[in-house]
Amino acid sequence: MTLEPSPPATETGRESRNLLMRIVAGAVLAPLTLVAAYVGGWLWDLLATVATIGMFAEWLVVVRAYRRRSVAAGVVILAMTGIMLMAGLIGPAVLIVIAGLVGLVLRAHVNRGWAALGLLYAAAALIASILVRADPHVGFLALVFVLLVVWVTDIGGYFAGRGIGGPKLWVRVSPKKTWAGAIGGFAGSLAVAAGFAATGAGRLGPLVAVAALLSVVSQLGDLFESAVKRRFGVKDSSNIIPGHGGLLDRLDGFVAAIVMAAAIGVIRGGLDGVGRGLMIW
Repeated sequence: MTLEPSPPATETGRESRNLLMRIVAGAVLAPLTLVAAYVGGWLWDLLATVATIGMFAEWLVVVRAYRRRSVAAGVVILAMTGIMLMAGLIGPAVLIVIAGLVGLVLRAHVNRGWAALGLLYAAAALIASILVRADPHVGFLALVFVLLVVWVTDIGGYFAGRGIGGPKLWVRVSPKKTWAGAIGGFAGSLAVAAGFAATGAGRLGPLVAVAALLSVVSQLGDLFESAVKRRFGVKDSSNIIPGHGGLLDRLDGFVAAIVMAAAIGVIRGGLDGVGRGLMIW
């Protein structure tokens, strides 16, 4: 019988410190996010706007298209989009994004296609985040549902992946992710849906189906961001969040999930009932 060698002490210590930093950062950021989500209105809209501006700046660094002019343009475009959305002017907000994309493609000097994709990525997250919360009836409930699905998917994947191990999910893109982690995170999202249904927040069947879809999409969003970083040889988008890396690293799954959630909500409830379209079946 052969025993596998234990990981070096330095590696084990590094992983323990990283886990501790992740827990501390999560313990600080999660309550702040929930408070902003509960208050809603300008506070949530401002948080979403600032976060997406930061994501866009990090994206430009990752894809090697960081120029002061491009960053300034992104700040203006996303800030104006946020202001339009705060005022309930969805049409003008979309037009600003389209005009910004065209301008960025024409004016960017390097990797202009990647720069434009980053703006679209950030703008989609901004619009979706504000639309879901803006529903006057169940906006907060819908937003918390998406947040918890994403968080539990991430946490469940982290601990299941490291506790169980096993075959890798996609080594070329994300060497540490495993199928066990993916399944663990997916199972956690179903528990979130069951919890919401148990409190009368919606019907069990539809909530489980939506949570399952959002969990899968969240994990695909994580893989997408990992693929972009690997394409440009980058490990973390930045070091702004201890234990997590950058805003892109922390919000990649949320971006994919909130955009999908908003799409479902708009299809079923229209622009004025995105939260209801997502939660009420």
